[in-house]
Amino acid sequence: MWQTISSWMPNVVANWSGDNGFEIAIYQTLYMTFVSAVFAGILGLILGVALLITDEQGILPQKHFYYILDKLVNLFRSIPFVILLAVIGPFTKLVVGQTIGPTGALVPLIVGTAPFFARQVQLALVEVDPGIIEAAQAMGLSPWQIIYHVYLKEGLPELIRSATLTLISLIGLTAMAGAVGGGGLGNMAIAVGYQRFENDVTIVSMILILILVFIVQGIGDFAVRKLQH
Repeated sequence: MWQTISSWMPNVVANWSGDNGFEIAIYQTLYMTFVSAVFAGILGLILGVALLITDEQGILPQKHFYYILDKLVNLFRSIPFVILLAVIGPFTKLVVGQTIGPTGALVPLIVGTAPFFARQVQLALVEVDPGIIEAAQAMGLSPWQIIYHVYLKEGLPELIRSATLTLISLIGLTAMAGAVGGGGLGNMAIAVGYQRFENDVTIVSMILILILVFIVQGIGDFAVRKLQH
């Protein structure tokens, strides 16, 4: 079997291990994806909840604060990721000390993903039944209690759907970051597969990224089914 694989995909076998091989590329992609997901998830959740509760229909309406935050979220969501990589290069250098490699890609990945997730959080939680919110207010719950016990708990299935969508989008961004010096499977597909005309490397890189996407989607769908009521 190994001989068959070697004959069909000789460049994949040759580039599987080593400092610039598939093993390192897979680790770099997982590193960029999940470290960015943690920080972007926390920041996006905070921003999304802030957008939700400070809206005119929210439990803590703040017109001017909402207007500014809403426009900032829209602004950062609208910047193409490749341009964002270059624009915040000095800030990335200041934060992590480098602008290339997997660690150098973390800052733009977080900055590019957090606003997207924030909007997804806002849209997910706004679907919570207003009647439940009114009942919680009538019971004398504080705004923070309503956020935790009502919004987050009642909206958890939709939050997981949003998190799954965001994580899949983030995997795509890691591939794009890899293509411009971030490492990972995106770098393997472009720097090794495409530029060296090693098509088998490009195809296997794509398949590995798709496998990661399918795993994330499967876990997300399973969690939603368990929590849906």
